[in-house]
Amino acid sequence: MKPILARYTASITELKKSPTQLLSQAGNEAIAILNHNVPSAYLVPSELYEKMIDLIDEYQLAKTVQTRLHDNEKPVKVALDDLLS
Repeated sequence: MKPILARYTASITELKKSPTQLLSQAGNEAIAILNHNVPSAYLVPSELYEKMIDLIDEYQLAKTVQTRLHDNEKPVKVALDDLLS
């Protein structure tokens, strides 16, 4: 059985009836959309989605930094003001 990764759930029928009401009830949290009691999709409010994308971007940037720090090149120290000019 697939885990449900949200505090709130709704059926596809409920989603069709009133998506705005579902979002309102869940606040800024994701809603698992169930089809025969199995999650088939997640309805994610835009603010939460934007946070998720930011986290993914930061994670990918951190991976790039780690890779470059371990490529045996010597890091170069710079002042922030030098980068802004």
